Amino acid sequence: MTVTVFIVSLLAAMAIGMPIAYALLVCGLSLMAFLSMTSGLVTFDSQILAQRFVDGADNFPLLAVPFFLLAGEFMNAGGLSRRIVNLAMAWVGHFRGGLGYVTVIAAVIMASLSGSAVADTAALAALLIPMMRAAGYNIGRASGLIASGGIIAPVIPPSIGMIIFGVAGNVSITKLFLAGIVPGLLMGVAIGLTWWWVAKRENVQPAPRLAMPERFRITAEGGFALALPVVIIGGMKFGVFTPTEAAVVAAVYSFAVGMFIYRELKWSDLYGLILAAGKTTAVVMFLVAAAMVSAWLITVANIPTEVAKMMEPFMGNKMLLMFIMMVLVVIVGTALDFTPTVLILTPVLMPLVLKAGIDPVYFGVLFIMNNAIGLITPPVGTVLNVVCGVAKISMDDAFKGVLPFLLAQLAVLFLLIAFPSIVLVPLQWMMR
Repeated sequence: MTVTVFIVSLLAAMAIGMPIAYALLVCGLSLMAFLSMTSGLVTFDSQILAQRFVDGADNFPLLAVPFFLLAGEFMNAGGLSRRIVNLAMAWVGHFRGGLGYVTVIAAVIMASLSGSAVADTAALAALLIPMMRAAGYNIGRASGLIASGGIIAPVIPPSIGMIIFGVAGNVSITKLFLAGIVPGLLMGVAIGLTWWWVAKRENVQPAPRLAMPERFRITAEGGFALALPVVIIGGMKFGVFTPTEAAVVAAVYSFAVGMFIYRELKWSDLYGLILAAGKTTAVVMFLVAAAMVSAWLITVANIPTEVAKMMEPFMGNKMLLMFIMMVLVVIVGTALDFTPTVLILTPVLMPLVLKAGIDPVYFGVLFIMNNAIGLITPPVGTVLNVVCGVAKISMDDAFKGVLPFLLAQLAVLFLLIAFPSIVLVPLQWMMR
């Protein structure tokens, strides 16, 4: 019955147009009232809810969120993102469908800088859509490629989504970061191969091949941007700093490069950039705090045990259980945005994962990847909406364009379900 109260109260609040954060609070209130009336496990008290709400945001690892968001703002305003695109253009722009390969390479590199799918997609779309339109590319297909490249950001470190999952599921964020490298690269390879296949239909003139000295000059110019992921990943691997400290390093580094080396970041820009990062942080933190209220009541109500009983027939087969959970997340991801899905399903699924003996880091990587894929599935599809807005195309055209890349990303996801060692073996090597 508690599962029914949880689902019905959440869906009802969302159905009347209530924002997700408030819907989560309503869900918590409903669970508290139901438990107070039926089992006596908890006494209905608004002060307890307020305290849990505050405690939900009072978590040191979450401090990484505003700093990574700020780093992303500095990168886009300071010219780091543009130089990454220029670098990729110098090396692969002359191939058939070259701007598509530029998109894939730039998406992977930018994913290792910001950790935000929406920010990366907006930057890539703003830079590449006009170039692709001018070159005669099919804009629906190009937009689909950019959207599918943008969702690599939550998987490759630094990932804001993994920080939120790590806090909600009590999983090592450093391990999540390191475990996400290979799956993120595989996502890039998958959409690159898919583009190679669909680009055969593109009748466009490739960009001229640049001379080798010019390529090296452009690469050297983008070297400061390329150094950041090396610093972050190397620093965490060798224990120089924690993920939270890595976020501060990323923000300071991107500020210094944009301000003093590339000199595209101006002092007058700082207020607007900090304000933009602060607004996004406020939205994320309010969601996290509201979700922690529901998570606490989910635990009190013993909902994970009820879910485990429903999944009992599959507990003996880890692969089948992972498959079922991932299908569930795919379905939920079509209706909910990334962060709410992570915050709602983590406290429900993590006890099941631990009981079945599935590695929580492995589950976390696939869970985040799955939620990232949800960003390009209608009707919500936040990243798809961003691309539609920049390219000025309909959602139908964008979905037709993204469909082959969406299938390629799902193929990678189910490949990792079938072969967990693809995630776990590189993680073990990097943790030495």
